[in-house]
Amino acid sequence: RFSQQAASILTSGKFAEALDLSKEDPKTVAKYTYGQKQVGHQNTTSEGPEAGRKLLIARRMIEAGVRVVSVSISDFDTHTRNFDRMRQLMPITDNAIFALITDLQSRGLLDTTTVIAWGEFGRTPKVNAKAGRDHWPRVSNAILAGGGLKVGQVIGKTDKYAGEVTDSPVSFQDIVATLYNRLGMDSRAETIVDPSGRPHYLTPGGSVVRQLI
Repeated sequence: RFSQQAASILTSGKFAEALDLSKEDPKTVAKYTYGQKQVGHQNTTSEGPEAGRKLLIARRMIEAGVRVVSVSISDFDTHTRNFDRMRQLMPITDNAIFALITDLQSRGLLDTTTVIAWGEFGRTPKVNAKAGRDHWPRVSNAILAGGGLKVGQVIGKTDKYAGEVTDSPVSFQDIVATLYNRLGMDSRAETIVDPSGRPHYLTPGGSVVRQLI
């Protein structure tokens, strides 16, 4: 069913129209753009301070009927010059996420659209010799909004260094299980049985985060 809907959107011309920001109100476009000019070293994302416009395209794709939209903003792999780079990366991202959520809300789309922002892991509590932070799978974070979720709360706690979880741990699988729940799907449902007879599931090991629903 999803593939049929996707094919319908692609062939109807709605998809191409969603990508065309010239059809959008310039004031709305400006909301998604972080306007700080770059000085000295290139500290921002390699996509530039207008990277947030991709989230505007995401909103337009949702309006066109696309069921799932994924957007990436690059250069958060801050193994060097973490602090210089984050001073510009974070405002670009924060501004764009705020613009997306408030834009969806003003158009009556937020209750039916779940927004999630996250990376694939966290960063080391200690700074390395190049003023960077390396990969750290023990602690990460996610921002969720919309989709009928119970928002406006912080779930989970770490030590003062953000190095170890100390209370209410939530895994990536738990978040995915919660998203499936909002779609009316059982995250533990069996998908296939492989040739060896072993069953596979949508999210093995994940549980719905009950504080969110």
